[in-house]
Amino acid sequence: MISTESIEEFYQKKFNWMPDNLQYDLSHFNVFRLEDCFVPGAPPMNYSRRDYYKISLIRGKNVYHYADKSIEIEGSTLIFFNPQVPYTWASLSDDKTGFFCIFREAFFNERMRGSLHELPMFLPGGKPAYSLTQEQDEQISQLFQKMLDEINSEYRYKYDLLQSYLTELIHSALKMRPSETLYQHPDAKSRMTAVFTELLERQFPIESPSQRFMMRSAKDFADHLSVHVNHLNRSIRETTGRTTTDHIAGRLLSEAKALLKHTDWNVAQISYSLGFEEPAHFNNFFKKQTQLTPTAYRTV
Repeated sequence: MISTESIEEFYQKKFNWMPDNLQYDLSHFNVFRLEDCFVPGAPPMNYSRRDYYKISLIRGKNVYHYADKSIEIEGSTLIFFNPQVPYTWASLSDDKTGFFCIFREAFFNERMRGSLHELPMFLPGGKPAYSLTQEQDEQISQLFQKMLDEINSEYRYKYDLLQSYLTELIHSALKMRPSETLYQHPDAKSRMTAVFTELLERQFPIESPSQRFMMRSAKDFADHLSVHVNHLNRSIRETTGRTTTDHIAGRLLSEAKALLKHTDWNVAQISYSLGFEEPAHFNNFFKKQTQLTPTAYRTV
């Protein structure tokens, strides 16, 4: 079963702190620069639901897995997430800039008539992504910047003003045409396989001997994706005809070959970076896959 990340867990994972009285703040709102939230070495984002709403302006090339869909975006995109839909995302470029705000439903509903559930970008099966022109990017960025300025101010009625900015942000999107760069996976198993594959690839390439590949078993991936390992194994086997372990071993072998051929690291360093506890374990793995020892392969 896919777990739900609480707003408290969001703060703990991203910043290792929480605002005061957060558990009692039913109408919580906050806003961030995207680039301020990237922590070197931080674990990949879990595929899960959140118990809060999120609106992001993100630039560059990225991919979101959203329910049973994948959203490939390039350039500036405004994207909406709600507590009913599990998601994760990965950057495919070095341009990790933008903004995002998070809020609980009460923040919107206590100041507005109607409900968030009635808005097109939050409807089940709706289209949550909106591609932005340069002019639209500037307009939306200005709204987020106003939010950042206001959240840090001492103005007595700042949350009323922040709610107005949030409403303007939503209405700006409603005037736009949703992005059509969506494709739907045939079923949940295909989506699970796509998320697993992306998570596996996200850990490569290994670029220094101190970097380490940690998720080496099907259970490691299942735990990260908040699903039972049997469900993950079934999904991948039925979708690809290969086991989860086969996929992991194949990617490890490919990286091992690249490191042996294109670096001067010794076998012990390569073994460590690929997550093996002992060089002998790496030797056994490599020889089983190729019929050659790592040293012999290097000299071929």
